[in-house]
Amino acid sequence: VQLQAFGGGLVQAGGSLRLSCAASGRTFSSNGMGWFRQAPGKEREFVAAFRWSGGRRYYRDSVKGRFTISRDIAKNTVYLQMNSLKPEDTAVYYCAVSLGRDTSYSGSYYSQPSTYDYWGQGTQVTVSS
Repeated sequence: VQLQAFGGGLVQAGGSLRLSCAASGRTFSSNGMGWFRQAPGKEREFVAAFRWSGGRRYYRDSVKGRFTISRDIAKNTVYLQMNSLKPEDTAVYYCAVSLGRDTSYSGSYYSQPSTYDYWGQGTQVTVSS
């Protein structure tokens, strides 16, 4: 499985960006994908996840109402639409895929980095004040 994340950039506070994560390989055996981010000097943190079963979506509290995760099955791509961006959203954003059969696990499962089997290379998002 290979993941390629792109779409990052420099934007002013209040602006928008859409990140894309294109997956290739044995993605037919996956159960969900997620987005994480890591700011300088900080640990990687969960941002959003999409569980295929039931189409459930999960978000960290600080991005709820501003970020939306979506999926294009035909393109094997997951998106992260980010609106009303804030300087504290500045980070390298990573996408990741969880392999295995469909699950009914909750957001607490999909918010853990250890859930995911493959990671993309990361794309830089910088929000200026």
